[in-house]
Amino acid sequence: MSDAAKSKKKNPTQPPSASNFIRSVIESDLEQSKYTARTWGGHPGPAAVHAGAPQDEARVRTRFPPEPNGYLHIGHAKSICLNFGLARDYGGACHLRFDDTNPEKEEQEYVESILESVRWLGFDWGSHLYYASDYFDVMYEAAEYLVTAGHAYVDSQSAEDMRRNRGTLTEPGQNSPFRDRSPAENLRVLREMRDGKHPDGAHVLRAKIDMAAPNINLRDPVIYRIRRAAHHRTGDKWCIYPMYTYAHPLEDALEQITHSICTLEFEDQRPFYDWLLERLAEGGLLARPLPQQIEFARLNLTYVVLSKRKLIQLVEEGRVEGWDDPRMPTLVGARRRGYTPEGFRLFADRIGVSKADSWIDYGVLEDCMREDLNARAERRIAVLDPVKLVIDNYPEDREEECHAPNHPQKPELGRRAVPFSKELWIEREDVTEHPPKGYFRLYPGNEVRLRYAFVVKCERLEKDAAGNILAVHCSYDPDTKSGTPGADKKKVKGNIHWVSARHAFSSGVRLYDRLFRVPQPGAGQRDFLLDLNPDSKRIATARLEPALREAQPEQRFQFERHGYFVADLKDSRPGTPVFNRTVTLRDSWGKSG
Repeated sequence: MSDAAKSKKKNPTQPPSASNFIRSVIESDLEQSKYTARTWGGHPGPAAVHAGAPQDEARVRTRFPPEPNGYLHIGHAKSICLNFGLARDYGGACHLRFDDTNPEKEEQEYVESILESVRWLGFDWGSHLYYASDYFDVMYEAAEYLVTAGHAYVDSQSAEDMRRNRGTLTEPGQNSPFRDRSPAENLRVLREMRDGKHPDGAHVLRAKIDMAAPNINLRDPVIYRIRRAAHHRTGDKWCIYPMYTYAHPLEDALEQITHSICTLEFEDQRPFYDWLLERLAEGGLLARPLPQQIEFARLNLTYVVLSKRKLIQLVEEGRVEGWDDPRMPTLVGARRRGYTPEGFRLFADRIGVSKADSWIDYGVLEDCMREDLNARAERRIAVLDPVKLVIDNYPEDREEECHAPNHPQKPELGRRAVPFSKELWIEREDVTEHPPKGYFRLYPGNEVRLRYAFVVKCERLEKDAAGNILAVHCSYDPDTKSGTPGADKKKVKGNIHWVSARHAFSSGVRLYDRLFRVPQPGAGQRDFLLDLNPDSKRIATARLEPALREAQPEQRFQFERHGYFVADLKDSRPGTPVFNRTVTLRDSWGKSG
């Protein structure tokens, strides 16, 4: 037996196999006990550095670090499932941390939404809820250390001069004329910046690395800037704020993160991540072993846009009805659409993790939702495009109950009564005057079974002057009621659904579809708004069986033959639910995409 196999046998919390490269790294680190020798605290450095350090002994510690400047989207769901899932599978801990380093764009509203979305996906951070702003004092102390050690300097160039002197991907940058300021001078100006003695943009603090480095991210990156803006947590305490690329590695180290998992756009930032932590560890401000950053390919999903700029444009221009519009790829929108946390977790497992960028077809996500909803959603009857069916030989004053299973694969969920009467609503597509070949539904002279009820025969069609069918007149065979002895003696090929006109209630049902009509909206510099799907939302005035009247917000159903629907979380009221289509029963985009 290999050492890896022995390790897995000893540690039942590990998955049976390393299914991706990140798991391979983690398992190797566990075998080598890489993160068991941490000695946080007890060494030189500001005491505040260790104030937020976790108290548990988790050997695997990941984090999900959203910026509270918007709503989470489907791409974030992959990251949430990955980070929390790894911590769960290896008996570790996952931190939820808000990287709130840009006060001009951050709001408490976004914080609350993110917390709720992570909970909704089924994950719990326990006591590990953190904010970058928790560490602002520590970050500043670390900045002063870098200045006194000669690893950082205050640059007083204009933003334009800094851009010009930074160089290009093929040409090295030029040193700032302020790069050789003495540590004492740098410290003096940095403290003046902190104390509000200089206007926004007058100075920045830069790491002193190498302006000729091939990696442009190592050309003396900015780590602090002056920004007079009230912070949603610290108020007006600070007028200088750390840059994300500086704050992120520090936060990881202070929280004892073992595996800092990022998307590929951060790969070029990893050298600075490592440089900063090494400098602070050399100065005794951080203990080894240090966190390691690992990158994976972000989610590229067809038929959606995940760019925050484009999502904001959709909302601000009124192309959608807010961030929680069920067509939006935000998690609040997906929730209103009726998508399930279990479906998202299945999706994350199915698409896996890799280093290579690739496109995932939106149909994969929809299939995961269908798979989950098929197992959990009770069945109900809805007629979305109704036309009247009249049973001429059925007594006017009579009504009776038919019985339908709540779930055909789950008999333990029981059956429900569906009222039946002389006049019914059926789908308009289930009747025609001139049937094409292979059409087994209603047309003059043909018989069908009314699902859960009787066999009826189409006797005649009632039409208006334009030839539109107003009503279907039928006769029924009283000896064919489903579930009664001899009911199947009459064999028919067609089987259609219906609701009793006397008992059904009318409701607007929102038929949502994909927001964009092409796989890659805006490809080739095209205006992505030109690719919007004009049929992404239609409203059907439907007739619903009476059992649906008591549907609770977020209660999900399969409307037989139509797809999966949810009672809207926002607009449903007691006794008057509003339904959104989550997904159709089958993929209607497979051939057209």
